[in-house]
Amino acid sequence: MGDINRDDDTIEIAFPPRFSFGERVIARSAVRNDGTYTGKDIGAVLVSKGDVGYVTSINTFLQQFYIYAVDFVESGHRVGMRAKELCTLDNLPDDVLERLGARAAALRSLGRGGDAAAAGADAQNEAEGCTR
Repeated sequence: MGDINRDDDTIEIAFPPRFSFGERVIARSAVRNDGTYTGKDIGAVLVSKGDVGYVTSINTFLQQFYIYAVDFVESGHRVGMRAKELCTLDNLPDDVLERLGARAAALRSLGRGGDAAAAGADAQNEAEGCTR
């Protein structure tokens, strides 16, 4: 959340949240501790690009942005993230599913304990272009 720009004129909370409780999401970028995560050094990587997590709560920040608490099960970290830092895995847009083709089926098991190593790399690449 270190990139919060108060001058951003977008008022996200004027619209419904992009993600819902329990939704499986993937990190679009690495997230480092800005000092608000207890027990980790400032600058320590909490979430890596491509990590899969689940939305556990939705709050607001500065009466402008939604902050999604995402539980990254593999690392054990629960981190607050903005929508622009996340991409859904449960509700991918049709155009993204088309680009993935047969690999889209592998995404169903990503983050659910399935063997989807190849899907993880594909998902990281697709997360760059995610619009949701």
